[in-house]
Amino acid sequence: MAFYTLILIAIGLSMDALAVSISSGLSIPEVNRSHGLRIGFSFGLFQAVMPVIGWLAGTTLRVYIERVDHWIAFCLLALVGARMIYEALTGHDGHSPVNASEPKVLLLLSLATSIDAMAVGLSFALLHVPLFPAVLIIGVTTFLFSGAGVYLGKRAAAHTGKYVEILGGLILIGIGLKILLEHLQLLP
Repeated sequence: MAFYTLILIAIGLSMDALAVSISSGLSIPEVNRSHGLRIGFSFGLFQAVMPVIGWLAGTTLRVYIERVDHWIAFCLLALVGARMIYEALTGHDGHSPVNASEPKVLLLLSLATSIDAMAVGLSFALLHVPLFPAVLIIGVTTFLFSGAGVYLGKRAAAHTGKYVEILGGLILIGIGLKILLEHLQLLP
């Protein structure tokens, strides 16, 4: 597989993580450098590890993974997004808003945005693509895009007022729905 093809695959895989990191920047009260690095690292790590898992799973587990991967991603993203919207509409009821820098939330988001990368790993195994360079490119690209996305989200939050958390929640639900509809072949 050509280098530019791997770059395009990495960019494509990182788009969900970029959108989620922008949403994260919208919801984190005080964004600093460590937030961008932590979120970028987590998303990049998961995007790099999932193709390895897909590669190792090979064609034996492919049937089982393909049946549920889109549902898992949809449920995780919709759950986090709905929680963000609920907390924004109810004034948080004494709870802190959804904060993507919290370990539990970051783990769920990292997993949800990287499930498609497992399918890419399966295809890498079938096409005999060298695994190490591919996952390195995917991980670094996602890290860079996601880290930058946190700052883009924070800049947008400064200009959009109180309802940015609703926007972030809608974005997460939209990404989950897009993943689900694509896998159900209801979207091109």
